[in-house]
Amino acid sequence: MAYKKRHDGRKPAETRKIIAKAGVIPKADGSGYFKIGDTEAYAAVYGPHEFHPRNKHDPKRGTLRCTYNMMPFSGQGNRVRPGPSRRSKEISLVMENALRPVTDLSDCPNAVVDVFIELPQTDAGSRCAAISAASIAMADAGIKMRDMVAAVAVGMVDGLPVVDLDYEEEAWKTGDVADIPVAMIPSTGEITLLQMDGHASTAELKKALEQAKPAFQQIAEAQRAAIKARYAEAAKKVKE
Repeated sequence: MAYKKRHDGRKPAETRKIIAKAGVIPKADGSGYFKIGDTEAYAAVYGPHEFHPRNKHDPKRGTLRCTYNMMPFSGQGNRVRPGPSRRSKEISLVMENALRPVTDLSDCPNAVVDVFIELPQTDAGSRCAAISAASIAMADAGIKMRDMVAAVAVGMVDGLPVVDLDYEEEAWKTGDVADIPVAMIPSTGEITLLQMDGHASTAELKKALEQAKPAFQQIAEAQRAAIKARYAEAAKKVKE
């Protein structure tokens, strides 16, 4: 049976409901929360601070280090085993590569900025939610950035191009599925992450990316609004 209409009633280019917040972890240097549908991510930033071991120092700029973790019962599929895994290490590296193009750490050579991401609940799109949350947290921490990084999954479900796949669409059994996590710099359109699980033609990939452009802007607006709300609240407390 062909997938002609999304099971949750969304239009092909429509994301699930988005919630973005900044300053959600008081003791962190910066923090962010990003929820899309039933996938939610918390990010906490610490640093710049001294980098150990010293043999990994970069004398020209600071180092960005991400640590991604899904809680054991957070997912829709099998239970996630606690502790570091090959998948979590891979996604941590993916996140670093996605965020590094907008991050300027030239003022803190030999130091490290740590970004810790925890996902207590997931329904697909976890790495994209993690990147979006981390971007908010880094801005909240005052890390020098030239823009936010917005991320969302696009793809094909039995020939239908869709934006923001949920778990049921990722696990669609009666047709081919291509799940394509993408991170983009909204102001320039530069892509900082592009991965694919499944198969899609070049034409299908281009169509899916074009269809997702409004979603990237929507996510970026939510991220910026979270930062503005955070500092509006701080200014209000100072006046009081």
